[in-house]
Amino acid sequence: MRFRPPAYAALLLAGCTAAPQAPAPAAAADPGRPLRLVFITCAVDAPFFGPVKQGMRDAARMLGVACDFTGTPGVDVKAQAEMVRKAVADKVDGIALNIIDPAAFDAVVTEAVGAGVPVVAFNVDDQSTPNARLAAVCQRFPEAGRTLARHVAPLLPPGSRILFTQHDRGVSALDERLRGLQEGLKERGVTGDVVVTGNVSAKGAEVIAEALRQDPSIRAVLGTGQSDTEAAGLAIEKHFAGTGIWAAGFDLSPTTLRLVRAGCIRATVDQQPYVQGFLPVVLLANYLRYGLRPSNVDAGAAIIDRSNVDRVEDLTRRGYR
Repeated sequence: MRFRPPAYAALLLAGCTAAPQAPAPAAAADPGRPLRLVFITCAVDAPFFGPVKQGMRDAARMLGVACDFTGTPGVDVKAQAEMVRKAVADKVDGIALNIIDPAAFDAVVTEAVGAGVPVVAFNVDDQSTPNARLAAVCQRFPEAGRTLARHVAPLLPPGSRILFTQHDRGVSALDERLRGLQEGLKERGVTGDVVVTGNVSAKGAEVIAEALRQDPSIRAVLGTGQSDTEAAGLAIEKHFAGTGIWAAGFDLSPTTLRLVRAGCIRATVDQQPYVQGFLPVVLLANYLRYGLRPSNVDAGAAIIDRSNVDRVEDLTRRGYR
């Protein structure tokens, strides 16, 4: 049976929050004219964005929209901001932007909207400074960190030392998840250092393994993103199998889910990246064609562990989770 992309009309009517008031488009786009949209992100080739791209393609096909997915190789907010300016100069109709820094994109988003190019945030939003983006489709990161903290807290003895990981510096989402984790574990007196692993999980596994060797008291690793969570599971599988050390973190990949099944990763939090590609296309197309104002959408924070890994593993292999 051919897989059909899920319908999201109901999602747009429920579970959404009102976005700041945005000006209506100067003139509604011709419904018969193909719109040109562009997604602009950091770490454009990171495996995490596979389902985002799939969602974008499915929505574009359903709505008759032309979409490109582009971005910087790593985290470079200046270069990413310049890509926004180039997109405006190239006269795209709308932009979906991964706003990974709470201040670096304020000016360029204002420029784009002022030029008549609406901007919707995806994956990471700016919620701490004024920003002219119309809406955002992303996880609520501090709450997601606290969700994972509540799930793993019973596994951590009071006063435990653990290892926190991030795959990059300078990404507000990772900082906010980390803060949520730390706040959620504070009552148990859990503390730990933070290491940056990089975006290649095999290399990150060696960074984590070295940190665990340096401090044998650490019995758990808590990640904040896809590649570092996967790296933690790989490090445990390769170097610490049978020692009782375990990991937990964020996002899905076939390798992460295999490691959940194996018990190296006790749990991972799904932020539904497919939705983060699909819905910005819907929001921008409806705004441009019909003047429908976008609303913020929480992409979710579902716990995936051994009890439910079977339900998502096949769809992850196929690029939808």
